[in-house]
Amino acid sequence: MELNNLTNTPGARQRRKRVGRGCGSGMGKTSTRGHKGQAARKGHKQKLGFEGGQMPLVRRLPKRGFNNARFNAKALGVNLSDLEKNFESGAEITVATLAAKGFNDQKRPKVKILATGEVTKKFAVKVPCSAAAKAKIEAAGGSVA
Repeated sequence: MELNNLTNTPGARQRRKRVGRGCGSGMGKTSTRGHKGQAARKGHKQKLGFEGGQMPLVRRLPKRGFNNARFNAKALGVNLSDLEKNFESGAEITVATLAAKGFNDQKRPKVKILATGEVTKKFAVKVPCSAAAKAKIEAAGGSVA
């Protein structure tokens, strides 16, 4: 194979439409816009889904189904290793203290303590925990309410 043998695969490159360049081009006279009417005028743009004033399909069909997204708020996971780094021994861990340290935000107000990492400090946790996290906290001498 050499550079002078290279060609495009058939259909890979398509010439652009040269609209309004005489009848011989096949796209002369009305320039692919049809005859008269709103769509034939310059500067014409319609809203997406506009059907000429007829009730659009989206509005003709009934609404169906239920979207659970508003009610399905996921909890923000906070690892035990994060608690170990950011809190002193004997600290009480609540949603407010976690927010003060910058863990949770307005988008995800729910928090859950997860068991990733090790705990050596005693914590008084008043936030929902996973079962494994609860076991690790209690093994280190802390308490989970």
